[in-house]
Amino acid sequence: MAASPIPQSAVAQAKRLVVKVGSSLVTNEGKGIDVAAVAQWAEQIASLHAQGKQMVLVSSGAIAEGMARLGWPRRPNAMHELQAAAAVGQMGLIQAYEVAFAKHGVRTAQILLTHEDLADRRRYLNARSTLYTLLGLGVVPIVNENDTVVTDEIRLGDNDTLGALVTNLIEAEALVILTDQSGLYSADPRKDPDARFIAVGQAGDPALEAMAGGSGSNIGTGGMLTKVLAAKRAANSGGHTVIASGREANVLLRLAQGEQIGTELRAILPVRSARQRWLANHLRLRGRITLDDGAVRALTRDHKSLLAIGVSAVEGEFERGDVVACVDQHGVECGRGLINYSSADTRRIMRQPSSRIAGILGSMSDPELMHRDNMVFVRRAADKA
Repeated sequence: MAASPIPQSAVAQAKRLVVKVGSSLVTNEGKGIDVAAVAQWAEQIASLHAQGKQMVLVSSGAIAEGMARLGWPRRPNAMHELQAAAAVGQMGLIQAYEVAFAKHGVRTAQILLTHEDLADRRRYLNARSTLYTLLGLGVVPIVNENDTVVTDEIRLGDNDTLGALVTNLIEAEALVILTDQSGLYSADPRKDPDARFIAVGQAGDPALEAMAGGSGSNIGTGGMLTKVLAAKRAANSGGHTVIASGREANVLLRLAQGEQIGTELRAILPVRSARQRWLANHLRLRGRITLDDGAVRALTRDHKSLLAIGVSAVEGEFERGDVVACVDQHGVECGRGLINYSSADTRRIMRQPSSRIAGILGSMSDPELMHRDNMVFVRRAADKA
C-alpha cells in the first residue's frame, strides 16, 4: 500500500537501520526457505548498504525451516523439539542469506542472542561492541534468537521484540518490521469491512495496542500486537518503526526514498544514553518497590535519587545491583534502576531516613536506595507541572 512521498520518512532519514523479516515470509508460509524472497531482500539491503546506510537484519525462520527439513507439519510445543528444529533450520537459513548477499559483494555475520545476553550488563556491552565492530567493517549482521539453547524462562519470545532490542542496542534510528500484512488496521480487515488503515501513529499509544490484538500464525510466534509493542520498545531509545508488507516490490528501497508504505509508528522521546537504554529495556525485572506520592514526584518531575523513606512496599526477591521497577500507589511504573540494597534489607529500611540505615543494618553502603545515575524515569503528563 503506497502513498505520496513524505519528506521526513523515518527510513529515508535513518543512517542506521534494523530490518526484521518474519517466519512466514522467509519460509513461504512454512514450506521451507524462500530463496527468491531472500534474494530480493538481500539485493535491497545491499543497495542501501552501498548508499552508506548501516544495516542489521533480524531474521526469523530457523524453526520453520527446521520443521520443513524434518517433515513436521505443525510447530511443536516441547522445548527440546523446538531446539532441535532450530538447530537443523539455522543451517539452511544462514546459508541462504550468505549466498544471497555474496552475489552483491556484501559480507555477512551470524549473531545468535538470548535474553541473558541482553539482560546481563557485561554481555549486553559485549554484544553491542561486536555489532558496532561488524558495522564498522562494512559487514551486515544477521541476528536471530539462539533457539537451540534458550528455555522458556529466558527466551525473548518473538523476533519483533528482538528487533526492537537490537534497535536499542545499536542506537538505530529506525526499525522496519516486514510481515505478511500491509500494516496496522483499526480492526481485523478480514472480519470488519469498515476497518481503517493506520498510516501514521505514535509508538506507545494504548489505542494502537488495543487495535492490534490478536495472535500469530502456526508458523511464527508474533502477531500484530507484538509488532506494536516492539515499536513501543524501540521508541524508548528514539527509534521509529515501520510495519509493512514484505511482499511489496522493493519495499525497503521505496521506504528509503521517502515513500509511505505500511504503518509508521513514530517515537517522541529523545535518544537516551546507552546505560539508560539498557535499563529501560531490561526484560527481566527482579522485583518492584511501591513509592509514596512524594517519592514519585521526586523521581518523575525532579529526577532525584530514590531514598528508602519514600518506599511503602517491596515485592519479589532481589540482590544488590539487580534491576527493580518503581511503581506508584496504583501499580503504574514510574521508573526502574539498579538497587543498592537486597530485598531483605530494603524491607528493613523502607520508610526510614538515610541517617538510620547504618543503625538498622549495621552499616550503610549507600545513602540512596537507587542513585539517579543508575535509573531511568518515566515522566507522565500529570508530573510535568
